[in-house]
Amino acid sequence: MYKQTTMQSFNPAGMTRRHFLNHLAAGSVTTLGAMQFLGQLRTHAAEVQKNRKACILVWLGGGAPTIDMWDLKPESKNGGEFKPISTAGDLQISEHLPKIAQQMGSLSVVRSMSTREADHDRGTYYMHTSYVPNATVVHPTFGSVVSYELGKSRPDLEIPAFISIGGGSMSPGFLGMTNAPFVVDSQGRIQNAEMAGMDQQRLGQRLQILGAIEEGFIQSNRGDVGQAHRDVYQKAVNLMKSDQMEAFRVNREGPEVRTAYGDTPFGNSLIMARRLVETGVPFVEVRNPNGWDLHQNVFTTLRQTNLPMLDNGISGLVADLKDRGMFDDTVVVCMGEFGRTPRINANVGRDHWAASWSVLIGGGGLRGGIAVGETDNDGLTITSETYLPGDLWATVAHALRIPLSTVHTSTRGRPMKIANGGNPIKSLLT
Repeated sequence: MYKQTTMQSFNPAGMTRRHFLNHLAAGSVTTLGAMQFLGQLRTHAAEVQKNRKACILVWLGGGAPTIDMWDLKPESKNGGEFKPISTAGDLQISEHLPKIAQQMGSLSVVRSMSTREADHDRGTYYMHTSYVPNATVVHPTFGSVVSYELGKSRPDLEIPAFISIGGGSMSPGFLGMTNAPFVVDSQGRIQNAEMAGMDQQRLGQRLQILGAIEEGFIQSNRGDVGQAHRDVYQKAVNLMKSDQMEAFRVNREGPEVRTAYGDTPFGNSLIMARRLVETGVPFVEVRNPNGWDLHQNVFTTLRQTNLPMLDNGISGLVADLKDRGMFDDTVVVCMGEFGRTPRINANVGRDHWAASWSVLIGGGGLRGGIAVGETDNDGLTITSETYLPGDLWATVAHALRIPLSTVHTSTRGRPMKIANGGNPIKSLLT
C-alpha cells in the first residue's frame, strides 16, 4: 500500500488536543482505545522529533568530468593527464583531490550512473526530480520533496525548509511555492535586499499594503497562486525577524573554520549549509560557482581551479560534520547533470556524456569507502548494474527516513511515486 499524502491522511503530529477530545465526545474510541491512541501519538511525536536528518546537495552545474575525478582510467588513451591515488577507503580517486581522499572512508562513489539526457536543461531536470521532462506536468525537485515531507514535522523551524545557496534550484512543481527553494548568495544575502535592509516601520507599512492586495486577490477565487505567494512572503518576513537568521552569517565562524573549507565563496557556501542543517533545515543545495562545461582545456581548468576548490570544500564539510556529530544524520551528494566523454576532443576538452558517469555520496548512515558499479577500461560502457536518478534519490530518501511508499498527487490528480519509484542502492545501505 502506498502512503498517500493528501489532506485527508492521518497525521498524528498535527493532531491537537481539541481534535482528540472531539473524537472522545463522538464516541469514536473507547477509554482503552483512547489510551492506546495517546500512546501512539507520543511514540510518533518522539520519532518525528528524533528525525533531524538532512541532505546537502553540492551541484556541479555544467556536467563535471567524473572520469578525471572519481573513475580514472590511467591505462587507457581516454585517461587523460591525471593519475589515481589511494584513499582512506577501498577505492582510488584523482591525485588532485588529496584532502577528499583522506575522507573517503566515509564517502562512496557510484560509478555506474546512466541516463539518456545529455542536454544541460533536460539533464538538470532529470537529476533533480527523477523524472524526464514532460510537457503535461512539472515535477518537484527533490529538495522540495524533502521540504514537504520533513519541513512540516519541524515546528521550531522558522526559516524555509529548502535553501539554495549561490543560485536557484529547480521548481517545486505541484508541491507549491511553499516548498520552493529560498535563494541566497554565498554571503547569505536574500534576493530582495531592499526589504532585508528596511527599518521595521517601513517594512510594516509595506507588508500591510501587500497584505491588502493579496487578500483581495485571494478572495477573487483565482486559484492557489495568491495564497502561495502570501506563504512565500511570510516565510521571507519570518526569516528577517527570526534569530535563526544567524545561520546565514558565515562571518561568525572563526578563521580556522573558514580556512579548513578553503576560504572561498564556495567554501563559505558549504559552511552556511552546515549552519543551516544545524539549525534544522532538512535540505540545502549549494551551487558550485566554477564552470564544469569543459569542452576545452579540461585538465588545466581542473588542475588550477575546479578541483582544488572542490577538494577543500568537500573535505572541510565532511570533517566539520564529523567533528560536530552531524555526519551520520546528514547525507552529502556531489554531482552534476551528467558526465563528460571518455574521449578527449581536439580542444583538449570533454563533451557531454550521460551513458556512464559517477556521483559522490556519503553520510546519513550510508556505507562509506566503496565504489559501487564499474565501467570498462576505457570508461565507455558500464559493466555492472546501472543506476538512474530515481535510484539515487530513493537511497537518500531511505537515509532521511522518508517512506519509499510515499505517493504525491499532481495538480491533475495523477499519482507520483517518490523518486519515480526508484530503488535504494543496496550496496550503500548498512
